[in-house]
Amino acid sequence: MKTDSLANKVYVELRRKILSNQLVPGMRLKEDVWAKKTEVSRMAVREALTRLLGENLVVFGEKGGYFVKSMTAEDIRQIRELRELLELGAIRVAIHKIGKADITALEKICDDFTNMVKSGYMGGACEADMKFHETLIALAGNTKLMEIYQSSNIPLFHMKLGKMLVQMDDYEQTDEEHRAILHALKNKDLKKAEDALVKHLLRGEVTTLEVE
Repeated sequence: MKTDSLANKVYVELRRKILSNQLVPGMRLKEDVWAKKTEVSRMAVREALTRLLGENLVVFGEKGGYFVKSMTAEDIRQIRELRELLELGAIRVAIHKIGKADITALEKICDDFTNMVKSGYMGGACEADMKFHETLIALAGNTKLMEIYQSSNIPLFHMKLGKMLVQMDDYEQTDEEHRAILHALKNKDLKKAEDALVKHLLRGEVTTLEVE
């Protein structure tokens, strides 16, 4: 496999883990460690990290090395506002055309999240959380909206694996809030869906600021 293809493989893996908060802000990403984990050369890892640096997902440390970018209170506020704008817009477009298959897909994601938390697989739970919100965007059926969402590199911000023991209540609340959004969409109740989504994102912002 060519180096650029291997670099893309590492890029996709690291980006997914950063956005789902499996790699938490401030964590160092060592080239040799990730080369071994992903079974590629250090050059391929370096290329992936350089790409992530360009997308502002990682930063270069003062003494060298790459680190997952930390978020300030202002970053968190802006992320919450952006997610609110995009996700509320998506469900407003989607609310009258959501079908049984869409509801079934969301139910499966919620069930996956629940089962992963119960089994202690918090990394998988974080990915299920990210998938839930990506699916809300996809429901609008607007490729331009999805492109904006994906290119914005919007991370989850209310669950950190490094804080797992003190964050279990957050996982449970996240599950309840996702299901409240799902229930409202199933009943085509836009107001309740909007209220549930805004509540969910606001709590995420507050929770993150409390544990920072």
